[in-house]
Amino acid sequence: MNGKQFKKWRKYRNLSQKKAGELLGLKARMIQYYESGEREGKKVKIPKSIRLACYALDEGVVDYDGEYTKRRKSSP
Repeated sequence: MNGKQFKKWRKYRNLSQKKAGELLGLKARMIQYYESGEREGKKVKIPKSIRLACYALDEGVVDYDGEYTKRRKSSP
């Protein structure tokens, strides 16, 4: 996920930078850095943990308590 894709992810979900930061446990400023791809002239890469958190949010996971819960497969 690059900055452009990250911004597209956020906008598609109608999240402000502040709200996306709250959901991901980040400050809005970090969201800005990830979207622009740089911070103080240096390249910024979106960490795997943030990319996975975006995926988790898409799957409806807003928090995780460490317990493993096997998902049931959907019935046809």
